Formats: sequence, C-alpha cells, structure tokens
Amino acid sequence: MDKLPKIALPAIFALIVLVILISKSAVTIGSGEAGVLYKTFSGGVVTDEAPLGEGFHLVAPWNKVFIYEVRQQEVLEKMQVLSSNGLEIKLEASAWFEPKREFLGKLHQEKGMDYIQRVLLPTIRSAARSVVGRYTPEQLYSSKRDAIQQEIYEETQKIVDGQYIQLNEILVRDVTLPPTIKEAIERKLKQEQESLEYEFRLVTAQKEAEKVRIEAQGKADANSILSASLTDKILQDKGIDATIKLSESPNAKVIVIGSGESGMPIILGNQ
Repeated sequence: MDKLPKIALPAIFALIVLVILISKSAVTIGSGEAGVLYKTFSGGVVTDEAPLGEGFHLVAPWNKVFIYEVRQQEVLEKMQVLSSNGLEIKLEASAWFEPKREFLGKLHQEKGMDYIQRVLLPTIRSAARSVVGRYTPEQLYSSKRDAIQQEIYEETQKIVDGQYIQLNEILVRDVTLPPTIKEAIERKLKQEQESLEYEFRLVTAQKEAEKVRIEAQGKADANSILSASLTDKILQDKGIDATIKLSESPNAKVIVIGSGESGMPIILGNQ
C-alpha cells in the first residue's frame, strides 16, 4: 500500500503528458479547407505530397499544420485609375479565386498565408490601371464595360496562374466618373439619341415621299399609255356603246339629234 502512491504519481504524470501530446498532435481540418504540413526537423514545408484533407489528423507535436481555405473565395477591391486622357476614374471590382490545391505547399512556402494581399490584389490593381488607361471616360461609362472586365481578367489571370492561384472571374461592379464628366457624357448621349431619332424621321419621310412619287409616276405612265391607245375610232365606238346603254335605261329619256364634230351622237336631255 505504501508503494501505490509512488507508482501512481508517475503514471498520472505520464498520462497527463500523453494527453498534452495528443492534444498538441491532433489537427482537425474543416470543410473546404486543406492543411500544409511543416516538419520542424525534416525539411520544413512539405511540397512533394498532397496537402492534408478534411477531417481529423495526428501529427508529431513538434510539427505544424497551416490550414488554407481551398474553395472559391471573393475579394473586393476599390481603386483609382486614370483613363486614356488622364482623368481619374474610381473602379470597383471583385475577383473570384481559389488556391490550387495541388500546389498548396508551394504557395505557402513562396507566398505565405497572406498571398491575397501579396499577390492577387496588387495584380488586379496593375491590370485594371493598364486596361482602363486604354479607354476614354465615355467608353468606360457606356459601351466598353464588358470588354474592360474581360481584359482585366485576362491580364490578371496570366500573372496569378504562375503563382499557384486559380482565377475564376473578374467582375467590374462599378465605374464612377467625375460628376462634370458624367453630366457632359449624358448630355452628349442625349444629343446623339435625338440626332438619330431626327435622322430616322427624315429617312422615313423620304421613303414616304419616294413611295408617293413612284405611285404618281405609275399613274402618269398608265394614263400616257391609255391616251396613246385611244384613237378617234375607239372613242366613237365607246361613245356609241355608252349611248345605247343610256337609251336602254328605263329611268332615262334620251333624244339624239344629229352628231357632234367627232361624229358622236348628241344627247339633248334625259328625265
């Protein structure tokens, strides 16, 4: 019985040490995350093995695990850039991205856990300044936003692709021009719209006038052809036919005496 405390104390101490070691060695990696293992006494960051996946892991207590989010993330950046004519433009853009899982060790070793601030954001700012500098404020305000968005994506993607980052999309959320420039552009666009509307009305009127002219020309041509085909003999025959029809009408009394200079009967009266 006297020996029991002497044995129990070391056992309790060993148990406590074991619990501490286990707690230090246990690593739980959550959903959408991956872990980069750092071996303190055998080479540092592990880059030639797949990163630790989701779930519970036991590692040596003297090693470390750096946990990264590997699902798609979004970062928003607000910046001031210059247009092609030197005017200051406020641009708001966001990027959808994720670290390349298979190169997570390299990313940690070369860029660190703050790779977004070190690599991604500076690249977006540089690409935005380069792209926006090719366009005028009017183009930025109206017709070129989709093209600008695509160009910023392409230029950013070229750089970050070699930095172990997968860029999925760049979205230009807002382009803010100086108020005076914006008002001038809106006035110009309104004037252009009114000019286009006037040109449309003018073309419509010209087409309508052309239509009327063609119809009139057609009628004139028809009358000319008809006049050329009507000889004195034909007119006499048509006049006789018309007179006969009138004389046969039960509602008319026709008296024909002599003939006109053209030989046509003369109708003196009808009732």
